[in-house]
Amino acid sequence: MSSSHFDITRRSVVLGGLGVAGSSALGPRFALAQGRAETLLVVQELGPNSLDMQGVGSNQTVNGLAWNCYDRLLSYAAKTLPDGTTSYDRATLAPELAESWEVAADGMSCTFKLRKDATFHDGTPVTAKDVKWSFDRAVSVGGFPTFQMSAGSLEKPEQFVAVDDHTFRIDYIRKDKMLLFNVAVVVPFVINSELAKKNATAEDPWALAWLKANEAGGGAYKVESWKPGTETILSRFDNWKCGPLPKIRRIIARDIPSAGTRRAMLERGDADLSSGFAPRDFDQLIKEGKVKVTGVPIPNALWYVALNTAKPPFDNVKLRQAIAWAMPYEQIQASAFFGRAVPMYGGAAEVTKPVWPQPFPYVTDLDKAKALLKEAGLEGLDTTLSLDAGTATVGEPTAILIQENLAKIGIKAAIEKIPGANWRTTLNKKELPMALNRFSGWLDYPEYYFYWNFHGRNSIFNISSYQSKEMDGLIDKARFTTDAAEYEATVKAFIGLCMREVPVVPLNQPIHDVAMQKAVSGYEFWFHREPDYRQFAKG
Repeated sequence: MSSSHFDITRRSVVLGGLGVAGSSALGPRFALAQGRAETLLVVQELGPNSLDMQGVGSNQTVNGLAWNCYDRLLSYAAKTLPDGTTSYDRATLAPELAESWEVAADGMSCTFKLRKDATFHDGTPVTAKDVKWSFDRAVSVGGFPTFQMSAGSLEKPEQFVAVDDHTFRIDYIRKDKMLLFNVAVVVPFVINSELAKKNATAEDPWALAWLKANEAGGGAYKVESWKPGTETILSRFDNWKCGPLPKIRRIIARDIPSAGTRRAMLERGDADLSSGFAPRDFDQLIKEGKVKVTGVPIPNALWYVALNTAKPPFDNVKLRQAIAWAMPYEQIQASAFFGRAVPMYGGAAEVTKPVWPQPFPYVTDLDKAKALLKEAGLEGLDTTLSLDAGTATVGEPTAILIQENLAKIGIKAAIEKIPGANWRTTLNKKELPMALNRFSGWLDYPEYYFYWNFHGRNSIFNISSYQSKEMDGLIDKARFTTDAAEYEATVKAFIGLCMREVPVVPLNQPIHDVAMQKAVSGYEFWFHREPDYRQFAKG
C-alpha cells in the first residue's frame, strides 16, 4: 500500500470518527469540510473520571467539563496579555446566568437578577431555587468544594436566599473582598435541582452518585456521550442564553495517555488541540513551528519542595534553610523545565512588593548549606523525597537533580514515586518528610495562596504541616482589611516570614502550555487551566 493511499484512508477514519462523513446537497466533501470546521478534536492524557467536579476524587479534567456544561452566576471578563494571548481578567467580573448584580449599601449582601430566558438542557427554566439548591450543595458536600466556598466566606445554606424566581441573594457573614470573585470560580455551578432531587436518596441527598454519571446543567455544551478512559463528546446547546452561541458545535476529547502519540496526531493534523506534554516537547514544538503553542505563567502557582515542619528533623528551621541553599535551581530550570517556567530563586533579601509568587532570596550555595546544617546540629541525614508519579516527566528529573545536590552536603534522599491516584490521600496524612509538589490557587491573591498552604486552620493543602500563630494572624488580617496600606504591609510581612521559616522551597512558577493547529483561534487561558470551548473557532 502506498503512503498516499494510507494517508487518505487514515484521514477518512479520523473524519468518520468525528461523525461528519454524511453528504449534503453540495456533496460529501463539502459536508466533511463543514463538519470538521465545526468540530474540535482534542487529545488529552487523561479524561474526566466523573461528570461532577464536586464529587469525591474528581480529577483535573472534570473542572473543564463543569466549566463548559454548567453556568455560574458570574464569570470573569477577558483581557489581552502582552504577547497577544487572551486570558481571564482576575480583577473584572462579567455576567453569566446573572445579567446584573448589586451589593447592598451596607456591604453585607449582594442581589443577583437572573436571566429570564435561561433553561437547562432538558428545557426546564432556570430559577433562583436551582441556584439556592446548588449553592447549598457546594457548602454542604464537604471536601475541596466546601473549602473553596469558605475561602470566600460562603459557608452555610442560610446565606443563600431565593427571593423570587429570578432574584437570588447572598447574605454575607463578613465583608470579604474574595466573595464575589469566588462566585465566578468552577465550584458554584448551577444544577437542574428538580432533576437532581429526583435522583437523590435519603443517604445521598445531594445526588452525588447520580451526578457522577449524569450531567444536569444548562451550559453552552451538553454531554453527548462519556466513555471513561476513552472519550468524551460534548455537543453545543443551541438554546444557550448566557453568552454568545459558540462557533464550535461538537467537541470530541479522546483520552490518549501516550504523549508521543498525541504529539504525532497534532503534527499530522489529525488533532486540533492538546496539552500536558513535557517541557522538552513544547520547546521542540515551538522551534519546529508546525503548530502554534500558547504559554501563560499560571497565576498564584508554584512548583516547590514541601518540608514537614511538624516532625524532626525538618522542624528545625536551620535544616530547612540549608536545603533552600542546596537546591540546584538553575539545573532544574534548564534540564527539567527547558525554560518553560518562571524562576523563583535569587530574589532580593527584603520583600519590597506585595505580590505572589515572587523569587525567594536563595541560590545554590553549598558552603552556606553545609554551615547551616552544622548549626542545626546535623552531620548528615537519611530521608526520602516523594513525588507524584503522574508528574514524572518533570518531577523525576527534578527529584534526581535535588537528590544529587543534597548528597553533596551529606543528606541522602531516597526518591519515592507515589501513584497519582494515591498522591492527594498520601499528602493529607502529613507524614512525608519532603515532597515535590505543584499548587495553584484559583483566586489570584497572595493571601488566598497562603490561606490554603500555610494557615494552621487549613489542613487540606498545608502539606508542610506549618503552624505559626504569627502567620495565621497576618493572613487573616490581609484577607479582611479594607485599608490599602495595611494590606500591603501585611502581605509583605507574611511573604518575608515564609522566606525566613522556609516551610516550602519554591523552585519556579509553571507555565501552562497548549499546542493547537494554526487554524484554531479563540483560546483563552483560565485559572482552572482547562479549555473554555465556548470561545474557540476554526478558520
